[in-house]
Amino acid sequence: MDEEIAELDAEIGPLVKQAAPVLLELFGVGPETAGQLLASAGDNPERMRSEAAFAHLAGVAPIPASSGRTHRHRLNRGGDRAANNALHTIVLTRMRFDERTRAYVERRTKEGLSKKDIMRCLKRFVAREVYRALTSTPTEQITQTDLAPAARQP
Repeated sequence: MDEEIAELDAEIGPLVKQAAPVLLELFGVGPETAGQLLASAGDNPERMRSEAAFAHLAGVAPIPASSGRTHRHRLNRGGDRAANNALHTIVLTRMRFDERTRAYVERRTKEGLSKKDIMRCLKRFVAREVYRALTSTPTEQITQTDLAPAARQP
């Protein structure tokens, strides 16, 4: 099983690097998570109107969950669960290895937020970064498939 994983990692790495090199430069984003986010965004990431639309697609858009005097939000349970899982993996990696994220978690914990709420905020932040990376990929890097020229011939 480990050999198969290594072979697939060797195959997906160059493909993701060709499709979205900016995405791989983000902290905590590896070939697998980048590949999943690319697949979730689809062939045309420009169709998403805003980073909020991407957040809804990935299931990390905050929705009100207030009751009485308590004012809070929770994540939308809809959207692409695989994209949400990829964002969750990135957040876990950052919480463990990124000093800025660790400082953020410590500060928000002192403010009284639970780990669940902190992760909600971090997922939304990562979704913003991923959206910018997906939409900043130059269109010159996207190559036509072999079928496109054949489709134009009479």
